[in-house]
Amino acid sequence: QVQLVESGGGLVQAGGSLRLSCAASGRTFSTYRMGWFRQAPGKEREFVAFIHWSGGNTVYADSVKGRFTISRDSAKNTVYLQMNSLKPEDTAVYSCTAELPPITYWGKGTLVTVSA
Repeated sequence: QVQLVESGGGLVQAGGSLRLSCAASGRTFSTYRMGWFRQAPGKEREFVAFIHWSGGNTVYADSVKGRFTISRDSAKNTVYLQMNSLKPEDTAVYSCTAELPPITYWGKGTLVTVSA
């Protein structure tokens, strides 16, 4: 059974940094695309970043490009989201995904709050 467990969320001041982690288990993820999505209060869920586990290719939403970095550690089966220069509008629940069409697995999410 696939499990994705996020950690690393918390409260940070604007301009600060956080690193989110997503521990993946239950499968070999070498053919998966791993991602981060977020949902702010009262808003639709939105894409943040993708990384292909095998090749390491990455894609970012325009809103986070240049500030966030997605990476993976194959030895630890963990995906990271390094978030720098955080803004209040980055406040959201961040969820990790593991996608191998047609199936997408989701973690439960971790809350990031950025104070002004």
